[in-house]
Amino acid sequence: MRIAKLVASVSCLFVIFALSGCFITDFVKPEGPPKDKVVAESYLSTQLKVTDAAEVLNAIHLPEHTVLSQSSSVIAASGQKIEGYKNWFNMVAFDEDQLTATRKYIFTINEKPKILFNDTWPLFLYDSECVLPREILDEPYADESSRRIAVLEYIKTTLAEDMSEVKADNKELATLGMVINQTFGRLLVKLKASPALATKLDDEKGLEFHHINMEKGKITMVIEDDIAVVKMRAGSNYKKFKDLKGLSDREKEKMEQ
Repeated sequence: MRIAKLVASVSCLFVIFALSGCFITDFVKPEGPPKDKVVAESYLSTQLKVTDAAEVLNAIHLPEHTVLSQSSSVIAASGQKIEGYKNWFNMVAFDEDQLTATRKYIFTINEKPKILFNDTWPLFLYDSECVLPREILDEPYADESSRRIAVLEYIKTTLAEDMSEVKADNKELATLGMVINQTFGRLLVKLKASPALATKLDDEKGLEFHHINMEKGKITMVIEDDIAVVKMRAGSNYKKFKDLKGLSDREKEKMEQ
């Protein structure tokens, strides 16, 4: 009896999908290439103040899957899959004198609703590393919260400047830049209203914030010497700060072998 009910339920679902113009394969087919770890490889292999533009260019562009955009000081590669619902980019900015990486970014967003068997929930992932200038590091801030807010504002500003270098000929990249800029903007409004919250930015559990499209979000920011490392997660992965870090360790081991 239970088997008969299960078969009947599956049959009803199939009829519903057919009548609505959907096919079962739309829900069970795999996401397709490139895999997330492949997209992340160029970000993970770029070392600030060491990696040069030629090395980044060789690693960042996946000819079959990405659109390459570049200026004299910025290189970006972007792509999409899951029928355009999942978009990503890698971007690296360089010191104009040393020609080595001074900032790197990786961003992935999947906005496709979770329906039955499709393999990913909606998510937002942003990671960046940024070399901070002396004027930011040496500023006499009133307290630690003010310092952290100023660093976050600097990262937001430099991201927008780097994006402006390469977005002119890539509408998808320009749109992704707007999404991140909006997220940073909302977060900074929250921090300026309650500056004490900035002390939670280096907590491994992260500072929680409300993401405009995916509700729950978290951010961490760690400043080590003159480098600020930012991680943001929202949607289905809003607690998973260690995902990319763990991937970095595995990928570095592979690269050293």
